[in-house]
Amino acid sequence: MKKLLSLALALAMAFSLAACVDQHPEQQNTEAVSENPRLIATSPAIAQICAKLNLELVGVCQTTSTLPEQYQNIETVGMPMNPDLEKLKSLNPDYILSPSTLQNDLQPKYAGIGEAALFLNLKSVDGMYTAIKGLGEKFNRQAEAQEMLAEFDSFMEDFKKQTEGKEAPTVLVLMGLPGSYIVATDSSYVGSLVNLAGGINVYGDGGGEEFLTANTEDMKLKEPDIILRAAHAMPDEVKDMFNKEFSENDIWKHFKAVENGRVYDLDPALFNMSANFSYPEALTVLQDMLYGEQ
Repeated sequence: MKKLLSLALALAMAFSLAACVDQHPEQQNTEAVSENPRLIATSPAIAQICAKLNLELVGVCQTTSTLPEQYQNIETVGMPMNPDLEKLKSLNPDYILSPSTLQNDLQPKYAGIGEAALFLNLKSVDGMYTAIKGLGEKFNRQAEAQEMLAEFDSFMEDFKKQTEGKEAPTVLVLMGLPGSYIVATDSSYVGSLVNLAGGINVYGDGGGEEFLTANTEDMKLKEPDIILRAAHAMPDEVKDMFNKEFSENDIWKHFKAVENGRVYDLDPALFNMSANFSYPEALTVLQDMLYGEQ
């Protein structure tokens, strides 16, 4: 009976902590779990955040991305979308840190092994900094978090001055996958960057949905000034797919953006699925795409 009660308590903690951080990171319980909490980061973006907060990790995801130097020789726990649950359990973490976009899939798995998890909102730069503030409060890294927040505010203040008084262009953002593509809204990371850079997404925030399915006729009715093409995976194949689609599907040649040569492919190294600290360079690139011709 004691074992059953212990497991039930562990499951409840995993769900409540995850939900608290995902919905309101700034309001999470800030009681320290230990002086040096045992943490696992299951995405490269989260590992970057932990490095800047001077947090130690006992485990990190397997990735082709370059991890912060201090984490390059620690235990790996599998790919971000499919971590090794046995390895996670064996590392005896206080918390597993994962992106909120994978919460529906991963939260039940973490609860199933009785481990607590914090899910961080990395769908936008603002969300990332809210998560940073919450982690700083929870793990006594307020000074590091505040320094990062101040840097962000200073950068954005200077960045926005460069386009003050200019007319904001309308933008269609396409997210490509091998063989198909969907529309990225302001609720996606790449869409949030377009918004920060001063562009107006023709599909808005998608009602909270990161991506939408839309046909080319509907896209044509919205007549964007600019079309941006991003890749979710396999960027070379996706770029070839987009080139073929735009050359063979006759409707594209009637888009104003195509006629005016304002179709741009986004560098996947800067424009990926999760917010990260490459956003200043990404925004600078976007600003030139959106306003460089004005």
